[in-house]
This record gives sequence, structure tokens and C-alpha cells, in this order.
Amino acid sequence: MENARNSRKNLIGFVTSISGDKSIKVTYNYKIPHPRYRKVINRKTVVHVHDDKSDARLGDRVEIMETRPISRLKRWRLVRIIDRAPVVGLSIDDEPEAATKEAPAKEAPAEETAAAE
Repeated sequence: MENARNSRKNLIGFVTSISGDKSIKVTYNYKIPHPRYRKVINRKTVVHVHDDKSDARLGDRVEIMETRPISRLKRWRLVRIIDRAPVVGLSIDDEPEAATKEAPAKEAPAEETAAAE
């Protein structure tokens, strides 16, 4: 008897909720034609996913895999994080400017006291 596992479904979706410790909700979108009119309809499905390391954040693009039942609702597990969601309010360019603006302001009073003495 071989130890080969059956092929399992893999999906790519976005983390829409962090619903507890080691649990996330992932939404994946798909398109289907309308049965009669054949217009393409956008659909979405929300699945409960087991995140063992709790490293997925809101808005991340993740790959998930079907697995055995882990809890009452969780039937999927996190395989990997494909893209991290950008952090709102912080930009890579803004951070060094703030550090350079603060540094001279702190040094200026020390220079003024040295010049005054």
C-alpha cells in the first residue's frame, strides 16, 4: 500500500477577518455565467481557515488548502502568505524624513547651551 495522499483543493483568497486565536476567514472570488442569460456574475465564498502560527493579517493574499475537519467550521488550512497587505498610515518614504526632522531638533538645544557657556 502506497503512502500517497489524494490531491487536495488549493485556493487563493484574501484575509477578511481574524476571528480568534489561530483562526482567520478567507474570502475568494470567482465568476460564473448566469444559467439562463449567460451574463458573468461575480460570486464570493467565505471559508474558515486554520492559521497555525497566527501570522496572517487583515488584507493579506493567502493560499489555502483543503484539509480534514479541524473544528466545527474549519476545513481549510493556511499554506503560505503570498502578499502582505500595506499598512495604512505608514509609508516607507515618510519614516526616514520624520527621523531626520526630529534629530536636529534634539541636537539644537545642546549646541545652544554649549555656545552660551
